Amino acid sequence: MAQKDKIKWDNKYKELPKLLEKRDPCEKLVKFIDKVSKEKALDVACGSGRNSIYMANNGFQVDALDISSVALENLNKLNNKNINTLLVDLDEYNFQENTYNLIIKTNFLDRDIIQKLKKSLKKNGIIVIETYMEDEENEKKHSNPDYLLKKDELKSFFTDGFEILDYDEFFNETYELYRMKKQSIVVKKLSL
Repeated sequence: MAQKDKIKWDNKYKELPKLLEKRDPCEKLVKFIDKVSKEKALDVACGSGRNSIYMANNGFQVDALDISSVALENLNKLNNKNINTLLVDLDEYNFQENTYNLIIKTNFLDRDIIQKLKKSLKKNGIIVIETYMEDEENEKKHSNPDYLLKKDELKSFFTDGFEILDYDEFFNETYELYRMKKQSIVVKKLSL
């Protein structure tokens, strides 16, 4: 496990407990959750588990992945039988192919993982991705550019075998620490 990342995120959740408070799920998830078979779902870098909880409460068996034991312990306190938490280093995690009907990844960008998620999705399944992008109005000026999308970049990952159901650029929710521009995309897998 990337011990440095684990320590960073565990400390962040300990120092900023408001990040673990109950929050609304991703708006795109709410909008599209009924467009897919309610079987297996994956929440990548789940953090506080806001999206895992929503999917579990809507009939999915959810695998919730994160590197922070603090975040996962907080999620486990809910005792939701439909959520399976997994403490993982996403750089080393083996994503199973053709497994999930619904995958969500928010506020975390790893371009290589997006390719793995595409294979992990079942035919007619949906992926929802929402994360930060470059923008002159971003309040956090010293963000690592490796973790910021370029304009329209999310669309470029889904050119073959996927239908783009929704694409948007917007400023983030008020509960986040900094005002930042985001991109979101919802895609449906058309073929294996």
